[in-house]
Amino acid sequence: FAVVARTREQARRAATLAKIAYEDLPALIDVSAAMAAGGETVVENLMLRRGDAGVAIDKAQYQLSGRMVIGGQEHFYLESQIALALPGEDDDVTVYSSTQHPSEVQHLVGHVLGVPSSAVTVTVRRMGGGFGGKETQGTLFAAVAALAAKKLGRAVKIRPDRDDDFSITGKRHDFVVDYELGFDEHGKIVGVDGRFMARAGHSADLSGPVTDRALFHADNAYFYPSVRLESFPLRTNTVSNTAFRGFGGPQGLIAAERFIEEVAYALGMDPLDVRKANFYGTDTDNVTPYHQTITDNIVSPLVEELEARSDYRARRAGIVAFNKKSRFKRRGIGLTPVKFGISFTATWYNQAGALVHVYRDGSVHLNHGGTEMGQGLNMKVAQVVADEFGLPTGQIKITATHTGKVPNTSATAASSGSDLNGMAAADACRQIKDRLAEFAAGEFRSSPGEITFADGQVHVAGQSMPFATLIDKAYMARVQLSAAGFYKTPEIHWDRASGRGNPFYYFAYGASVSEVTVDTLTGEYSIDRVDILHDVGRSLNPAIDLGQVEGGFIQGMGWLTTEELVWTDKGMLWTHAPSTYKIPLASDAPKIFNTRLADWSINSKPTIGRSKAVGEPPLMLAASVVEALSMAVASLDEYRTCPRLDTPVTPERVLMAAERLRARRAS
Repeated sequence: FAVVARTREQARRAATLAKIAYEDLPALIDVSAAMAAGGETVVENLMLRRGDAGVAIDKAQYQLSGRMVIGGQEHFYLESQIALALPGEDDDVTVYSSTQHPSEVQHLVGHVLGVPSSAVTVTVRRMGGGFGGKETQGTLFAAVAALAAKKLGRAVKIRPDRDDDFSITGKRHDFVVDYELGFDEHGKIVGVDGRFMARAGHSADLSGPVTDRALFHADNAYFYPSVRLESFPLRTNTVSNTAFRGFGGPQGLIAAERFIEEVAYALGMDPLDVRKANFYGTDTDNVTPYHQTITDNIVSPLVEELEARSDYRARRAGIVAFNKKSRFKRRGIGLTPVKFGISFTATWYNQAGALVHVYRDGSVHLNHGGTEMGQGLNMKVAQVVADEFGLPTGQIKITATHTGKVPNTSATAASSGSDLNGMAAADACRQIKDRLAEFAAGEFRSSPGEITFADGQVHVAGQSMPFATLIDKAYMARVQLSAAGFYKTPEIHWDRASGRGNPFYYFAYGASVSEVTVDTLTGEYSIDRVDILHDVGRSLNPAIDLGQVEGGFIQGMGWLTTEELVWTDKGMLWTHAPSTYKIPLASDAPKIFNTRLADWSINSKPTIGRSKAVGEPPLMLAASVVEALSMAVASLDEYRTCPRLDTPVTPERVLMAAERLRARRAS
């Protein structure tokens, strides 16, 4: 129910006076309970397979099996969910919403009010963070505000406090992964069989595509000759989980890294050597479990460069020597790669629009279908427009995302914001430039192909004219100075029923090295040094991209180490405040933090400026922290037993693993 009052405080007090009769019913809270009850799913399972994984594992020189528990994560955006609805005439309503998907809000508000989408306008100036938590979850709050506004005929705003937001909204999906592996004496994996079981909550939300993407990234950068992967988006009596930066990819990737360390410790090898033995090739061994051929593989040179720059081999040797002498303090180091597919796996979302107006004074109005949430999208798209017209970015007016200006927008998600909206904006600019070039050719007595736009001027054959002057002349000559641009990603297709296709336009790559120190008597640890080399193609804005890489790593580090969601046996969230849910502090950042962009990388696909997406892939660089912690704990049994650290790797889990390995060593 919703309570409407003159002030937020009055509404909150009134809501506490409601008397609600509840009936306790049997509840399925976690993955194990859901599977034991029959494994009902919110959408159909996905199966990816190549070859016969069972036969390959049985015939392999070595086999092993295990289970990994992967925790969820709260988005913890600084601004909670919020919406303001303003009623208008003729059933119109305007909604100001903190959402990553304005068109989804528009559609659902129209559905709730019983009006067409054309009667609903949604505006987003910016969000105080999103991370996927405002892709679908904001629609509830926008719909409530709009319904109350229509009923009362006045503006209505809704904003849950942090505690309510925390308790009500969906999280990153937690997974349980059961796996069987077959491999040879050199660490080469010959067969993988994995079951990825996720707590979806009681409704589907985005659990289908999230669990699909977990399977898409369960290979990370590794070729599995024979493979069988299956997803189980399980219905549970908990909040409906949703999108979160990486969208299932991180859960698949961390499982892949578990597979690698299992093999390494079983054979007594350096995990990096096992990783290299299983890397995708460039001409052979380059087909994914979903049958897409990888044509842009740079993981090997990228890892080799980071290995050398970080002095990985010498540092690892020093750590092994230290661990031999230290009884309780142990150190570890891990180097992990990232291969992340870029595109929406729902192919129809891979489209975008933009609207560009040039005014008589030479100033430019830009509107596009993406949303700004602190990731720098607006600045990147403005740079694209400025580069096209040869103008300073200060001359480009970036306006709020508005469903009445650019319709049918896709969510700003899947790391696609710059790729899609940048290309759409460039298309609009080029339409205007073509008209201007044709007009200018007459002014300069030249051909349109000779006209260039640079430095705020229009140039041809040694002559130039200020951009604003040409615009004014073009206006007087009735040249259209406005254009709607459009872009759709080419070459992608996906058939979920067969588990085959090319769901991704390209891949982004990265690698990181983390070094840790662990107190094996308490489980407490510190992250001493991190080195990152990340692939963003030809960067549109290196400052923004470096910030995304560093921020993504820290957010991933929090997910894998300190951020723990704990539920009661009735499905209530215990850890719903900063006092109990621990996101990383500034003091938790690595003591030494070296981050570089792979400036030699250029996207092989014709993306905007040959750049690559940077929103999601860096989060998975934090897997190296888990690998480093595993090495430190594994040293207690001479690196011959995989510690099997579940995530988040809290000090409690480190301590339990340390005690388990000590006992094994003693026996």
